Amino acid sequence: MSNTSIAAAAREEFQTRGYAVVESLFSPDEVAELQDLFSEIHRTGAQGHYEHQSIEEAGNDPLLAYPRVMHPHRFSALANQQMRHPTIAAVLRAILGEEPLAVQSMFYFKPPGSRGQAMHQDQFYLQVRPGTCVAAWVALDHVDRANGGMVMVPLTQDLPIDCRKAGDPEAGSYGPNAVPIPIPEGYRGESPELEPGDTIFFNGSLLHGSGRNTTTERWRRSFICHYVGVSCETISESYHPLVTMEGEDVVRAKTTDGGPCGGWVGAAH
Repeated sequence: MSNTSIAAAAREEFQTRGYAVVESLFSPDEVAELQDLFSEIHRTGAQGHYEHQSIEEAGNDPLLAYPRVMHPHRFSALANQQMRHPTIAAVLRAILGEEPLAVQSMFYFKPPGSRGQAMHQDQFYLQVRPGTCVAAWVALDHVDRANGGMVMVPLTQDLPIDCRKAGDPEAGSYGPNAVPIPIPEGYRGESPELEPGDTIFFNGSLLHGSGRNTTTERWRRSFICHYVGVSCETISESYHPLVTMEGEDVVRAKTTDGGPCGGWVGAAH
């Protein structure tokens, strides 16, 4: 199937449900390259770009031994290249209706026993104006409920941003003290089962999170990037510089008033 056909199908699902799954967007070779890259980053520390505790120091929290890698596109050519993957770019153009700009990349190891991520909305953190962000969440392992798969709440993309965490920035959406957003009455979460290379695209206002990895031997590695349309005028401070699909840095203003929640400027999550 051509990128045009893939993008058109994803756009229809995205507009209707707030998220869309594109199967096998990354090839097995591309998946293996990213797996190897992040194993190397964990092993070497990427010249000071990544730190983690030892297994002994981490105690009962696997995420201290294997924390997420933040913004690998800023120090890894491969991560930068795959953040701008041509099929991702084609889907984003269809969804956004304009040229996309990349603003964030992350890698999650999520080893066995890792806690989940509280339900949240990405726009709470990115504070994009006008419009919102779009995430591309690439599975690098088989993903299901048992190993902490994503929980998406379809049709919540038109809900307002929930600001209840705004008074407690230390809680965030990832830590053990995170304040989850309850799923509103009438909505129901669902957890897509994914194969390596499958990619979820979802709206920045869509309510989503993840469950605990309850397995004893299965990881749930993923490569996640966030994007905005080229018409973006402001975005939270943590996401600068923005990057074009050709790999050039571009400048936008920084949101300084807390965006939809006012007075609180969120950090990268």
